[in-house]
Amino acid sequence: MERGEKRLGVSLATGGGKTVIFTQLIERVKPLSKLATQTLVLAHRRELVEQAAKHAANAYPHKSLEIEMGNLHASGTADITIASLQSITSGDRLAKFDPGRFKLVLVDEAHHIVARGYVKILSHLGLTRKSEDSPHLVGVSATFSRFDGLSLGAAFDHIVYHKDYVDMIEEKWLSDVIFTTVKSTANLSGVKSKGTGDFDLKSLSQAVNNHATNDLAVRTWLAKARDRKSSLVFCVDVNHVLGLTQAFRRHNIDARFVTGETPLAERGELLEQFRQGLFPVLLNCNVFTEGTDIPNVDCIMLARPTRSRNLLVQMIGRGMRLHAGKANCHVIDMVSSLETGIVTTPTLFGLDPNELVDSASPSHLRELRAQREKERPPQERGSSGHDSSAVGLTRMQWRVTFTDYDSVFDLISDTSGERHIRAISQNAWVQVAPRRFVLTGPTGTFIRLETPEVRSEDDMSSTVYTAWEVRALPPGVSKSPFAAPRVILQATTFEDAVHGCDKYADEIFPRAFVHRRMRWREGPPTAGQLKFLNGFRMTDKQLTENDITKGAASDLITKLKHGARGQFAKMEANRRRRDRFDTQLEKIRERWQRETASVGPLSSDAQSSQGQ
Repeated sequence: MERGEKRLGVSLATGGGKTVIFTQLIERVKPLSKLATQTLVLAHRRELVEQAAKHAANAYPHKSLEIEMGNLHASGTADITIASLQSITSGDRLAKFDPGRFKLVLVDEAHHIVARGYVKILSHLGLTRKSEDSPHLVGVSATFSRFDGLSLGAAFDHIVYHKDYVDMIEEKWLSDVIFTTVKSTANLSGVKSKGTGDFDLKSLSQAVNNHATNDLAVRTWLAKARDRKSSLVFCVDVNHVLGLTQAFRRHNIDARFVTGETPLAERGELLEQFRQGLFPVLLNCNVFTEGTDIPNVDCIMLARPTRSRNLLVQMIGRGMRLHAGKANCHVIDMVSSLETGIVTTPTLFGLDPNELVDSASPSHLRELRAQREKERPPQERGSSGHDSSAVGLTRMQWRVTFTDYDSVFDLISDTSGERHIRAISQNAWVQVAPRRFVLTGPTGTFIRLETPEVRSEDDMSSTVYTAWEVRALPPGVSKSPFAAPRVILQATTFEDAVHGCDKYADEIFPRAFVHRRMRWREGPPTAGQLKFLNGFRMTDKQLTENDITKGAASDLITKLKHGARGQFAKMEANRRRRDRFDTQLEKIRERWQRETASVGPLSSDAQSSQGQ
């Protein structure tokens, strides 16, 4: 702030004291003028508003404090105003807050700040861009990234502090934690996605809310967490909550539940009983992911799969707070498969989503990751004799393997590169190079997403994924068929980048053309498609309409037009270099064998050479 920066973010893991920290900032931030002395605190949930009001009242008993929420109407002139997003943006309630009277705007759970309501407030306060006349903006969050790919850079200029929950565990800011992952029986292959890219809740509930899956969850809890005093279980929706609660009760476990439909008085009473340890299991859906302080929780069960790392961290964070008599928190993750694009607790430590662990501490998980890395050297020899190079795509270390091919057609026919991106997206993305993906529209305009090469831990901490829009130009307008590429987004995770690209594609491309589940894609290829593809066949057998669909043919042509031929030429050159190196290496090995003494009989050639 002393350097003139105005829009700042503080990234602190759940349980690290975000409310305490931003409350203390109120006194430390100097007034911008004699008039600009007030502070506005914004939050999107009642619990967060009440929590902030409690801390502010305790910290500043001499200051006037008002709440703008529901039937509570602030005057707009108090030293500290704490407002709920929904209330302050309804009707004309925002108008009474004079932007010139505020020195500081604080936003809790600030990863929501690019939502429409917050944008309206920022615009009113002059904070849509950096300005000398605007108040300071400070947002705090445990998850400073957006699953839908929207850029938080629209609201913040700098993240000035970051403390990861793994570091906080080691430094004793948070409770110790152990992780157990259990292979779920749920089949998520048919689960639909919603606009953000995460699972559609109704579809997900139908997949996981069944007798077998719920019974497995309860039997897992009995085996791993029976001695835990306070277990918090995250479910998909109300139906799942009811189904899993019944499963616990069938096993004579006193399990109770809270949903968004639970009256506030009843919710408060249940929470207080849970805090006192009067019953061992509390189930919920979409209630306790943010803002609720239940420090006694010593077991978290993740019964709802997700593709959102943010949501995963928020759920785990409910069990991270320190509490007297609590040695650690046991996180039990009921996981599904990588094919669905889910994130799991092992992915937070750079492990494969399918990694199964039992009562593993963070240090054990880091050791396991180091072990897995040793098992996967940069160059691996496959069963076919081809060399494969592994390329890290995300901080989760999910890997796509590229292999040498006998022809460019064999290269473009390999769809393994699309496996991960198509688990995240419903659009017809294709991989045209080891770290490059393309989504093409009907006129030839395309979106290109590039993932950086990750070679070390330092690289991973500064990874940026970049996407460009490349517009096709009408014939005769320019020597080039395309306009200069234009950057449309940058993201710190592969998932955020893909979702951001898909959101942009929805605006510029017809859905019927880019969505990969359109009926036309299952039809026969055109004669033009077959002619184009057969030009790259290295065999007398030509493709026919019975060999390939129209959608698959379109994907192959996209690969050829966007770099597959050049990629194949580079592979051929690398293969020739490796052949020369292998020949030299074999000669060196033979010499080493001749020059190495060992116990045992010698061959006649060895005896002859030694005698000479």
